[in-house]
Amino acid sequence: MKLGLEGKVVIVTGAARGIGAAIARLLADEGVHGLLLVDRDGPALHRLSAELSAKVEPVVADLSDTAAPQAIAAAAAARFARIDGLVNAAGLTTRGSAASGTADVWDSLFAVNARAAFFLMQAAIADMTARTAPGSIVNILSMHAYGGSPELAIYAGSKGALATLTRNAAHAHLADRIRVNGINLGWVATESEHRMQAETLGRGPGWQAEVAATLPLGRLVTAEECARLAVFLLSDASVPMTGSIIDFEQKVAGAL
Repeated sequence: MKLGLEGKVVIVTGAARGIGAAIARLLADEGVHGLLLVDRDGPALHRLSAELSAKVEPVVADLSDTAAPQAIAAAAAARFARIDGLVNAAGLTTRGSAASGTADVWDSLFAVNARAAFFLMQAAIADMTARTAPGSIVNILSMHAYGGSPELAIYAGSKGALATLTRNAAHAHLADRIRVNGINLGWVATESEHRMQAETLGRGPGWQAEVAATLPLGRLVTAEECARLAVFLLSDASVPMTGSIIDFEQKVAGAL
């Protein structure tokens, strides 16, 4: 199904793999004019870029660098002359609880998950308003923003901050026809999550089957399912939705 994204220019961060890559692939299939794809993993980013049918500008960047958002916006202006959409899909999930969290973990998580996303929104909004053009921004959030697991306290805080910024920007730019929405993701089957669970946390290669057996669908949510929602929110098919935070998980928040 075509969603009217033909001719659009979209920035996607965290695009080398997982949810960001799935979003990039679906946007290319939808016929966007240009994709500016951002990731710190240069080789993986360039491999994905070579796969896609759309015009692609890969930008290798570390979003913990305060200069990165403006450099990304400048790259979009240089290659495509505009920004029509933005997906903030990049994020860190470093563990840090109320008991064990450190200043370094706090700074790194908030730098990437909240600060970089905010200043990318600022750059996209500046371009859209300068052209008096409508636009759409989608922020990838987390179900942990409701409170979260104890070991993910700092991560939860960073995603909660971005959820608030999502609604704030949506309210501020209603009259500019710039829509800003967010997706609270639950447990998604991605390469990064597999490495985290199987290797970093030592749960072994069978961790996903064990978890899947406890879930209503008998499996985790897929990156492609997340991508479909993100691309819908980017498109005019979701007008007039703005300031919406959509829970995307196999449970209902607040239900007993």
